[in-house]
Amino acid sequence: MKKMFALRFAALLLSVLLSVPAWTQGITIPRTPSPAAEVSQSIGISKVTVNYSRPSVRDRDIWGALVPYGWNIQSFGAGREAPWRAGANENTVITFSHPAKVEGKEVPAGSYGLFFVINKDDTGEVILSKDYRSWGSFWYDPAQDQLRANIRLRPVTHTEQLTYDFINLTKNTAELVLNWEKKQFPVKIEFAVDNIVMDNAAEELKGQVGFTWQGFSSAAAYALQNNINHEKALAWIDKAIAQNKNFTTLNTKAGLLRQLGKKAEADKISADAMTIATEAELNQYGYQLLGAGNHDEAIKVFAINTGQHPESANAWDSLGEAYATKGDKDNAIKSFKKSLSLNPPANVKVNSEKYLKQLGAM
Repeated sequence: MKKMFALRFAALLLSVLLSVPAWTQGITIPRTPSPAAEVSQSIGISKVTVNYSRPSVRDRDIWGALVPYGWNIQSFGAGREAPWRAGANENTVITFSHPAKVEGKEVPAGSYGLFFVINKDDTGEVILSKDYRSWGSFWYDPAQDQLRANIRLRPVTHTEQLTYDFINLTKNTAELVLNWEKKQFPVKIEFAVDNIVMDNAAEELKGQVGFTWQGFSSAAAYALQNNINHEKALAWIDKAIAQNKNFTTLNTKAGLLRQLGKKAEADKISADAMTIATEAELNQYGYQLLGAGNHDEAIKVFAINTGQHPESANAWDSLGEAYATKGDKDNAIKSFKKSLSLNPPANVKVNSEKYLKQLGAM
């Protein structure tokens, strides 16, 4: 028994010595057989990074053998029951740039040791430890746990080298997955993206970004696009308007007021914005409305553009597209023919003729 323990300890010590940082050997050399890797993913303006080592299957029995099921007492280090280190060599380390939710539980920003437990029935646990500087699981201490959550493993096609990836991305969430052999360990990560963006904007606007109207305008525009933080956004857009009263700033304020149900005030500001808008600005705004399915509002904007720029073939072509999208064939044909009568640029001519053919007018 003592001889067997001595052999195991010698093998463990050799593995550790072969994997120590390269600077202890004098020169930098490749790490084998489990090379270091890093994967990261942005969610909103937040970032998740995983640093890990990548062992290979190499025809070995992995689950229940190389990686034991459940919690296991370590033969080295603290000698406690410990989870799997979720990779090889040093701790697998996961870093969150902002506070996050992991499997629905709050986790402060920072770095954590990432561990997994796997059971025979493919249930398991994900564990985040505040001690992320230790080697593997040898010094695991449950008192350092930041989080424990249950997970359900999934089957996957064979993955020879242990690999972390991010899948199923949404605006606020992603799944971090560990794939190895034929199993996948999924962990849901979530950020309060809008709150993080708004808090970050408030800080950035105290710096150089806040010296220009564009900084305040872009912050207010994000709030408008996501229908959030209207009081703060109105204060920001008022600062932008004070520096530069233009179509963009006025239209953003009108949009915010409209979301607050202040239609009369919004309509007045929107009308003022139209009078100072350039042709390109009106055209772009019209297409935004069209893309959002607001056909009547888009037609109104394109019509204003043709009224202010009656010699613009592009303005008439855009109005024709709006009518065509709505299904108003007669007015669409009139608009496209008007565009062609104004000696349009080649790209506008091609577009008008394409639509006229589709409408049976050519």
